[in-house]
Amino acid sequence: MDIDPRRLRVLREVHLRGGVMRAAEALHLTPSAVSQQLVQLEREVGLALVDRSQRRVSLTPAGRVLAGYAERVEEELAEARRELTRFTERLAGPVRIAAFPTVIQHILVPALRDLAARHPRIEPAIHEVFGPPALQELRLGEADVLITEQDMSRPVLAQPSLATRALFVDEYRVVVPPDWPEPPRHVSELADVPWVASEPHLACGQALDRLAGLHGFEPRKLHVITDFAPTLALVAAGRGVAIVPTLALLDVREGEVLVSDIRDVGARRIDAVTRVSRTRSGEPDPVQAVVIAAIERATAELESSLSARLGQPRDEVPG
Repeated sequence: MDIDPRRLRVLREVHLRGGVMRAAEALHLTPSAVSQQLVQLEREVGLALVDRSQRRVSLTPAGRVLAGYAERVEEELAEARRELTRFTERLAGPVRIAAFPTVIQHILVPALRDLAARHPRIEPAIHEVFGPPALQELRLGEADVLITEQDMSRPVLAQPSLATRALFVDEYRVVVPPDWPEPPRHVSELADVPWVASEPHLACGQALDRLAGLHGFEPRKLHVITDFAPTLALVAAGRGVAIVPTLALLDVREGEVLVSDIRDVGARRIDAVTRVSRTRSGEPDPVQAVVIAAIERATAELESSLSARLGQPRDEVPG
């Protein structure tokens, strides 16, 4: 029985993604080509691997068993690439990074400059995606490194298949329109005002809901905005108040919004997440390791810059 390992990869993608269409997108093939590869694989093994009796394609018990072996083949190939890297003096190859705008602008851009100087043959590619879709990309192998954010009140992402590394604690600030007569001193003063809120699954959305519950009011979420630039523009125009992280304020012109002195708002945690290696060595991919090191150096430089700018030490990132 001769089995083409390229067809095993097709079977693995169909299993991971739950269907031919999504597997075809991931493999950059047409659905017809994926179906043909599956038929050829079935001929090679002499067994039905795909259950075509229902509307949605699924694997037969034999197909699921073979998909498990296909996963092991992928792990062995990853181990081989890792071992071969030791024989080269210069790291090379693509690495896909999923992140959100403030981190892309203030951490990843400097990190990429550093990476280009140290490892010019590494090819980073950034995808702006966050929340559950970003985590799904990491699990499916569409991203190699994921930068996440979550409110510090939430538990650290902990899954056996994922490794989480703390990067940065980004303090929240409450911002109000610039023409307010007096800046608010306490969250409870904002119970009746309109809010420019973030989505509830994002860190600032989580922070607003947490604070509202803590201070006993229901926030009037007049606007719900994902990006901080339009959020700050709405606040500047007098359309509401907002919770934003410190990184979002780095490029705001003086006087554009009024940053309150409320300091009990909390912070968001920024982490780097990768898949846990299941290979024999258990070591991380060398290319991913140097990319994360560059991100950590850029984060350290950002913290130093913020400390000088704010005139006070930053909070330490918990381990």
